[in-house]
Amino acid sequence: MDTGTGTNTGTGSETPQPGTAHTVTLSYAGGEERRGPVTMGQANMIRCILRDEPLHINNHDVWPVPAGTAPEQVLDALRTLVVRHEALRTTFPEPADGASRIQVVAAEGDFTVRVLDHEEFGTEPARYAETVARRARAGRFRLDRDFPLRITLLTLRGAPAFVSLSSSHAVTDGSALAVLREEWLGLLAGAELPPVEALTPLDLAAEEATPAGLRRSEASLRYWQRTIGTGPQEMFAEPRATRTDGQQPQLTLRSLRGARALAQVAKRTGSPSPTVLLTAWCTLVAHRAGQSTCVAAAPLSNRSRPGLARSVNTLSQDALLSLDVRGLSFDAVLRKAWGAALSAYRHSQFDSVRLWEAIEATTFERGSHFARDVVFNDVSVLTDARGPATGQDARDARDAELDLDWGPVQVLPTRLLCFAYRTAPLLHLGMWADPALFPREEAEAFLTGLVALLEAAAYEDVPLASLTQVTGVRPAGRDGDWLQVDGCWTSPLAVAGALSGALGGLPVHVGTAEDSAHAPGGDRAPAGLTAFIASGGAPLTPADAHTALMAVISGPGPSGLLAPARYVIVHDPPAAPGDSPAWLRQRILMEGNGRHRPTRDDH
Repeated sequence: MDTGTGTNTGTGSETPQPGTAHTVTLSYAGGEERRGPVTMGQANMIRCILRDEPLHINNHDVWPVPAGTAPEQVLDALRTLVVRHEALRTTFPEPADGASRIQVVAAEGDFTVRVLDHEEFGTEPARYAETVARRARAGRFRLDRDFPLRITLLTLRGAPAFVSLSSSHAVTDGSALAVLREEWLGLLAGAELPPVEALTPLDLAAEEATPAGLRRSEASLRYWQRTIGTGPQEMFAEPRATRTDGQQPQLTLRSLRGARALAQVAKRTGSPSPTVLLTAWCTLVAHRAGQSTCVAAAPLSNRSRPGLARSVNTLSQDALLSLDVRGLSFDAVLRKAWGAALSAYRHSQFDSVRLWEAIEATTFERGSHFARDVVFNDVSVLTDARGPATGQDARDARDAELDLDWGPVQVLPTRLLCFAYRTAPLLHLGMWADPALFPREEAEAFLTGLVALLEAAAYEDVPLASLTQVTGVRPAGRDGDWLQVDGCWTSPLAVAGALSGALGGLPVHVGTAEDSAHAPGGDRAPAGLTAFIASGGAPLTPADAHTALMAVISGPGPSGLLAPARYVIVHDPPAAPGDSPAWLRQRILMEGNGRHRPTRDDH
């Protein structure tokens, strides 16, 4: 998701105090009333809005007002945008049984603008404007009735200075806000905007329902199922990856060194800077997680087509990147990255309801829980496209060879989220990391290690075997019985404990295929874990056991759980309960994989 999460800008050393505050109500008319189905992107965002915290899912922006602009010009330009773009006149009737699948476009209506006047702005007015916009994200939008923008006009002794706004992600993403900003500035400059040629949300919904649109969605579903069915389910499955309340502090990196190194790697390898940055990020994440594949959500604007490039709509959906980081060197991974990213980008338009149904079916069959552990959202194209850094960006760049800054805490449904805000003239990243995995020192070391990797790769290839030495980032420690099964890190002891708890305390032993040969015939167990359960004669089937364990795996339980590929139910535990062959010498009452109707055995 292109959530538009802002940077930690703080409020500076002093917080301006508004002198007066009032609300202006603006009426609009002249649009066309329309009604129809929601788009795939809207359905995805509506689902997130109803589930996630508003601070996470709402987005925001700050529009500096050119000097000499009158308040009436600001308000008139806002009204023009509302009439011009159907998305800003759209609501979503709330059904009784869940998320709305209908959108309604109003022909006329009104919206409000809050005006805050100040005698002084203090030393950092842009930071203050950013703070006002961020605060407006806190409330949840009522999709069935709310105007989708919360607009605050900040004035200095009556003169407009900034428009700080928060937006519902059901109607805009970061790219849509950039289009609105550009058009608004054009209106203030007296420009006559050309007719809207981009697809409206309703037009896009109609296109998505065509045979070609449905084929694209089906192809995306198959790609996601294939990736989720084969890649690691949790990037950070490790002993200390306990489920937390999701509160993560923001760490911001601003680095001129990082920007110079990124540009040099791109020049040396002939690869685009965004691909280099994505590769470096994924390589370091996989190294830290001890994984050979980096599976990460990479929100994509889906604006490559001319009809969507300037659409005011929420088009962003997740591209699911699966990058194999096995290889001798960084350049070897980089050569694979573009193809992997392109495949992910091609499959980022889908029916989100059907997608999650497919994910649930795939993970139930695999016996896992897909965790959206890692998110990398590169929105630098929106800021880098504005040209040389000015204003706040210029102040951030001054003397920022490598600067780290801690900011506020947010509740996020991920373990590691990164926003790439700028790649020139400085590398500007915002990172939110699960404190259970990345205490403050380790979080800082991860970002400085990323810069170190770029600097090392600037003039020569970097052997992957030297990543710890080059970056200072060490792979996760997994002591005890942790092992990789079906591409996922798991602990058989933890699985046994979870399964026993799910079955009311029945004795359970979990072993691997290697130590679970079927004693009578010598057949090997299927690849994966084998669970032995002593039912004591109580009615129990492999399907019962699998369903009970999956309820634990998909809930807020421990990390690193993977369901066995085979469930063997016996009457009593053996005298040596930790010995898999001893369990197999017991009389087997029933066995199966639990994913389908079990077969009874006459042992």
